[in-house]
Amino acid sequence: MTCLRFPPLMSGAPCSGDAFATACQKAVLGCDAGLVCHNLSGTTLEAAIVFTPEVPLGRAMAMLPLCGVGFQNALGALAPPEVAVHLDWTGGILVNGASCGRLRAAASTDDTKAVPDWLVIGLTVPFLPEDDRPGDHPDRTALYAEGCAEVEAQALLEAWARHVLNQTARWESDGPRALHAEWRGMAHGIGETATQAGRTGTYLGVDEEFGMLLRDEEGTHLIPLTTLLESP
Repeated sequence: MTCLRFPPLMSGAPCSGDAFATACQKAVLGCDAGLVCHNLSGTTLEAAIVFTPEVPLGRAMAMLPLCGVGFQNALGALAPPEVAVHLDWTGGILVNGASCGRLRAAASTDDTKAVPDWLVIGLTVPFLPEDDRPGDHPDRTALYAEGCAEVEAQALLEAWARHVLNQTARWESDGPRALHAEWRGMAHGIGETATQAGRTGTYLGVDEEFGMLLRDEEGTHLIPLTTLLESP
């Protein structure tokens, strides 16, 4: 494989297993921010970026939707223009309306007011269907099934890293407003019924820190992004 090219402040770490778990392990051991663990050996792109936030976890969790926007930007630059990408609040990625991978998060703490030692955002995107009968799962798809046969995993990973770095720099310098506006334009399910944290109601949108606003008969509830954190 050709050597991957990452932007300044980022470095690559190939792995043979779960890139997300590998990145979490390296983060626990104190690796530098900007490490991108990746596995391109199969039919699915697996990658994860290590962040070392300087803000409380509640605010730092914006990296989850930010990495989703970065993925949309990256695929948009490489795929045909008719390929539409939308982002689910939970980290799900939809391509042309069907599920096509996901983003996930883990951190050194789940205290929203504490500054975490590290935060890892993982990306999983299938290039080929999980089995040879994709018609059995019309709600799931893969990039090659959606007209992205020209997109290479290496190029997509490099583009994702570049766009995440650019989005992060803009978020740090300009605040969350621009990210909110861009994310909302690709958000999936706003105005529809959703179930989160044991509540079912209408998904109204998000607050400044991307917490879900969910309205039911009892009122409007805030579901913080930290409820999506996985154990490292």
